[in-house]
Amino acid sequence: MHKVLALCIASGCLLSSGQAFADEALFKKSNCMACHAVDQKRVGPALKDVAAKYSGDSGAAERLAKKIKVGGSGVWGQMPMPPQTQVSDADAKVLAEYVLSIK
Repeated sequence: MHKVLALCIASGCLLSSGQAFADEALFKKSNCMACHAVDQKRVGPALKDVAAKYSGDSGAAERLAKKIKVGGSGVWGQMPMPPQTQVSDADAKVLAEYVLSIK
């Protein structure tokens, strides 16, 4: 019984860490790194800063996913974020959730 429980826990850890890697891979594949980095400002804000700003905001993922798709300006300075129309709605949501998960 203990072996089964340990296997379930280990599998859950692998799956959850695999999801984080998948989100990071999507972030890289979607060319987000051209303007954003995890822990430093580039053209756009650092992902850690975005996550901190929206921490505890239950509607942040939906709003950020929309901003990924349609673009925006004024929240992080004068440099506008161009619309990322090549990103699907589902991928935009995954990207937004990934950004918000960064500590």
